[in-house]
Amino acid sequence: MSFVENLLMAFSSLKAHKMRSILTMLGIVIGVGAVIIVVAIGQGGEAMLKSQIAGTSNTMEMFYQPSDEEMRANPNALMQAPFKQEDIRALEQLPEIKQVVASSTQMSATRFQTDTADVSSTGINQAFMKLNDLKVEKGRNFSSADFLGGRRVAVISSKLQEKLFKGKDPLGKIITVANQPVEIIGVLEKPTGLLAFGSMEVYLPFQTWKVIYGSSDYTQVTIQAVSAEKMQATGKKAANLLNKMHNTEKSYQVINMEEIAQGIGQVTSIMTLIIGSIAGISLFVGGIGVMNIMLVSVTERTREIGIRMALGATRGQVLTQFLIESMTLTLLGGILGIGLGWGAATIVSFFAGWPSLISWQVVLGGVLFSMVIGVVFGILPANKASKLDPIESLRYE
Repeated sequence: MSFVENLLMAFSSLKAHKMRSILTMLGIVIGVGAVIIVVAIGQGGEAMLKSQIAGTSNTMEMFYQPSDEEMRANPNALMQAPFKQEDIRALEQLPEIKQVVASSTQMSATRFQTDTADVSSTGINQAFMKLNDLKVEKGRNFSSADFLGGRRVAVISSKLQEKLFKGKDPLGKIITVANQPVEIIGVLEKPTGLLAFGSMEVYLPFQTWKVIYGSSDYTQVTIQAVSAEKMQATGKKAANLLNKMHNTEKSYQVINMEEIAQGIGQVTSIMTLIIGSIAGISLFVGGIGVMNIMLVSVTERTREIGIRMALGATRGQVLTQFLIESMTLTLLGGILGIGLGWGAATIVSFFAGWPSLISWQVVLGGVLFSMVIGVVFGILPANKASKLDPIESLRYE
């Protein structure tokens, strides 16, 4: 009997016992679907997490960690803004640096009429908004004139708009930041994504922030290298420059956010693998169900097997027939499981706000694994069928 005839016989057998076949395949469908869902959502979440942490490419955060000697000389070193205006100007002169993003932040009471909120007030330079991908939904963004003239204008977060204005239009309204009046010119888009917490924030041109708080120093500095290949060398050169300017050794350093994102990605990959392996246990349970049904099928078809062997069918042909039936059962279940996993992962990722990365390797693996399960758990029933005695089989009722 040819492979095609065995395949048609397998479909005929499955069709003859529709409900039993569906219930048997259910374990394979759920197992394959669960693995694809876990892997797709895990990889999508990992990609979103990396992009949220790493941000714009080629960027590095600079930080200041005073030595023990510096702490003894100045116990308040950690409480002071570590970056001076001359530091920013010096960094901007390095040819390896594309741009320098500097900002300072203070927590302040912000008021509109009778409503007050504790707000993160940040003074920024002109490169800040673009590099941090902050987009204005209402009104306008800061202009060059706002930065150069130190105009008393502000862009606020959507959460602060909800808190102070309760659905009203905030554009053109005057709020007080640290008891100083500023005009709202724009509202940021509501943040989305894995790390979107939606805090209450006010952004001001740094010259304006400096007047309000009486400080000309920066608390945060991010540098962007001209290319990814030069990031490590650029970060080292920038840190050495600031250490030399401040007469320190290794107090100024850089953090490569992409490297941190890669490290976190490795952790999430391991977690995805572990959870995916646990989900894969249901495939094993489904395989046992297939073996159980195939053993029942062998018992039910004992007389049929005896007739086939009496007509000249070899043990190898009987073995092949039952293996093909088992593989057909699991392969159909695997294909349905891929569809289930694909659809469920797409729906979950849509509501979660991150991409579902369904790779062809996972889909191919699901199909092949289903076929392997069909072979592994179909061998015992097929072997039992091939070893039946033709005479005894013909007597079976």
